[in-house]
This record gives sequence, structure tokens and C-alpha cells, in this order.
Amino acid sequence: MGNRSGVLELAVLGLLHEAPMHGYELRKRVNAQFGWGRVLSFGSLYPCLKAMLRNGLITADPGTPESGRRPKIVYTITADGKDYFAHAMHEAGPSAWEDDTFGVRFSFFGRTDPATRLRILEGRRARMEERLANFRAAMSRTAERVDAYTLELQRHGLESAEREVRWLNELIDGERRQQRPPDQHYPPTQGDSR
Repeated sequence: MGNRSGVLELAVLGLLHEAPMHGYELRKRVNAQFGWGRVLSFGSLYPCLKAMLRNGLITADPGTPESGRRPKIVYTITADGKDYFAHAMHEAGPSAWEDDTFGVRFSFFGRTDPATRLRILEGRRARMEERLANFRAAMSRTAERVDAYTLELQRHGLESAEREVRWLNELIDGERRQQRPPDQHYPPTQGDSR
């Protein structure tokens, strides 16, 4: 699921889980929900849809023609597609918390079991803490050798990573509160930027 087409496949299946849609509507929803406006083209979407059709994950039915136009093809998730999506949403390996995959996975967390959500959030936090350490090391090595704009870009990356770690800590704490028995208490999550 770590490659871009696998992420797009997961996004499409998740959206079709909500309702059948035609290609234009799918592209619009993927762009709006996942911020792929400049990245996702019909040249990426339609080959993905064709592969999903071949694999039996979705069906394609001609819709009703509109005023002399060709009918729009409406895509619907199949039972196999629902099973595939459910299985994919329970995977919690490193690809689930990578940059390309995490946002799509997170947007469908409502269909993910609590233990898997927690593993993904903890994995993402570990990845971001590693990124923080790399930003700090790079800044300390290069601060005197780069211009002010490069330094600001590095500072922006550091602040963004720190913000994401704080956000992940809050989400992890919330997941733990929901999962624990009423009489058990966990200490708050401690991240290096909290």
C-alpha cells in the first residue's frame, strides 16, 4: 500500500464505500479530501479504476445520459472491494504512517479498529520524531553556512514536524483514554516537543 497507485486505490475504495460515483466526481472528491489537486489527473485516476475493475473491486455501470451527452460511467464498490478495503484498513505496518499514505488512512480511521489506529498513530509519531531529530541535526550543522531563506525553510520544517508530533500525542492520548478500562489510568504521552 506504500506506492502512489495503492494509496489512490485505497482512497477510491473508501469514497465508493460511502456512495457510487462517476469519475469526475471521484477526482473532485479525492482532490478535495486529500489535497491532491495538482497531482491527481484523469491520467492517473482512470488507469487505477480500470485495474480495480479487472480485479473485481468495483463495477462500472453507464449512468443516465445528460442532454445529448454520453452517459457518465458510475463506479460502485463490490463485496470483494469492501473486503479488500477492510483488510487494507487493518494493516498497521510502516507504509501506513508514511507521508503518502498516512492522510488517506487517517481520513478513514472511523472504519479502523482502535488497536490498529493506535499502532498507526504511534508509528507516525516515531517517524515524525525521527524527522525532528534530522531537522535539528541539519540545522546545527548548516546554520552558519546557509542564507537566511534556507534557514527559514529549515525552521519551517522543524516547526511543522513539532506541531505534528504535538497533534499526534493528543490523538494517541485520546485513543488510549477510549481504550482503557474505566479504573485504569495512563500517564500523558511525553514527546520531545510537548
